Amino acid sequence: MKYLLDTHALIWFLDDDKQLPFDIKNIICSDEADIYLSIASFWEMAIKIARGKLKLSQPLECLLDTLENQSITLLPIQPAHILKLLELPFEHNDPFDRLMIAQCLQDEMAFISNEVLFLRYGVNRVW
Repeated sequence: MKYLLDTHALIWFLDDDKQLPFDIKNIICSDEADIYLSIASFWEMAIKIARGKLKLSQPLECLLDTLENQSITLLPIQPAHILKLLELPFEHNDPFDRLMIAQCLQDEMAFISNEVLFLRYGVNRVW
């Protein structure tokens, strides 16, 4: 199965944060799961770091190597993802979250996130 990590899920996974449930860690580490991180998450982290709102346990520049070592694939933004945004209601205004929701729906991925609001979009949310 294909899964898309929400930004906070990735950060908690990499930091071994107790906020990430054990069963979610098992999914991320499973050889059976294809785990993705949207380039939108990478972009979101860069903005938050630059604004002083996020501090990672490692430099953002090192994150790409870490993703590769963890077998997490960086998901690019495709035109079909952008067009899918036209179908989404405005239940949530965060552009990064909306794009990740569109990617999940378009690419038929489960979304690893604790955001209950995402269920309003019909996303297969796992958490």
